[in-house]
Amino acid sequence: MTLGLSSDQLLSTTRAVRHRLDLTRPVPRRLLEECVDLAVQAPTGRNRQRWHFVIVTDPDRRAALADVWRAGVSAPGASEPLPVRDVRRASVARMGRVYSGTAHLYEHLHEVPALVVPCVEGRTDDAPVLRQAGTWGSILPAVWSFMLAARARGLGTCWTTGNLVHERESARVLGIPYEDVMQAALIPVAYTIGTDFRPAQRISRERVLHWEEF
Repeated sequence: MTLGLSSDQLLSTTRAVRHRLDLTRPVPRRLLEECVDLAVQAPTGRNRQRWHFVIVTDPDRRAALADVWRAGVSAPGASEPLPVRDVRRASVARMGRVYSGTAHLYEHLHEVPALVVPCVEGRTDDAPVLRQAGTWGSILPAVWSFMLAARARGLGTCWTTGNLVHERESARVLGIPYEDVMQAALIPVAYTIGTDFRPAQRISRERVLHWEEF
């Protein structure tokens, strides 16, 4: 069962959900599997399909992974101040909501019914941009498709990367072969409290669209 959103509604209202994750309602395995089925329809470089999705629902393993994530977001230098140009793009009111949501996740991440860690085979440590682009371009579209599919089913998600600060430890918790497989994110997944999400305020098209040259 989906929410019946149009494609435009789905694309414009799939938000980073933090405060409105329902921590009390289990997410059926079949819904997560449906989201993965749709995710792997995404394009992938040279059709290599090197993606993997590690879905964690066991309470003890969720707690261990949440501890690694918390250590990551608390690490020195993990959250650098925004450059001036970025501050100009983001309103203080909206960023306050983001920081509040991050604090909420920090406190409750272990309670989120499912934690999804998307991965890709092959590491890009110190790799040239061309190789990085090909590798990340073969996992990020799939993850976004997963998040869109989740939204269509009344589930909320949020792209987070705190686990990557201590990626080796996260790999140990999840049994991921670190030398061969790279983690891309940690995505909390839960039913949302209400489904009435709206498009976000964004900077104008004129500031981001360039014709013929930058």
